[in-house]
Amino acid sequence: MSIAAVVLAAGFSRRLGRSKQDIVLDGETLLHRSVRVALGASLSPVIVVVREASEYSDSANNIVLAINHDAGEGIASSIRCGIHLASSYDVAGAVLLACDQPALTADHLRALMKDKQRVTGSAYAGSIGVPAYFPATSFPLLLQLCGDTGARKLLLNAHAISAEDLRLDIDTEQDLSAACAFLERDRSRG
Repeated sequence: MSIAAVVLAAGFSRRLGRSKQDIVLDGETLLHRSVRVALGASLSPVIVVVREASEYSDSANNIVLAINHDAGEGIASSIRCGIHLASSYDVAGAVLLACDQPALTADHLRALMKDKQRVTGSAYAGSIGVPAYFPATSFPLLLQLCGDTGARKLLLNAHAISAEDLRLDIDTEQDLSAACAFLERDRSRG
């Protein structure tokens, strides 16, 4: 049984002042990068939650667009939209991921899914967050989320895998500069 990816990409990027999904780092947009990493972790289908269909296109197999008409509500509406669609597939669970964490790796996503019966989040910056794996048995709880807080409450006591590099997410121009520096360091190590 497969595990879906739900890529949350319907946000308005208000703090950044421009669409972070379209920012190009290392020759690909942040959104394409997240999809590539999800595919690299063998997640299927990869559900990309966007505000409008024209925001994202990819001819790769197993990419499914979910249009979030309620994106103004906040991240919970995107989670509900993606999980609702994931529920229509025969999946063991889903990994929720943002499109603005340039340090995300397929290895980390695979580690989150090791125990398919357990909610598992990513530990960084003193808390547990996304990406996070949720077994299908937790879909009803995800479908009840409201507002702009996401699945934070469901992750409070979850099992977590440390990934301090994921603390770098792109919300401001300063974050974008830090992401460029991170990728440059990563490239020079490889």
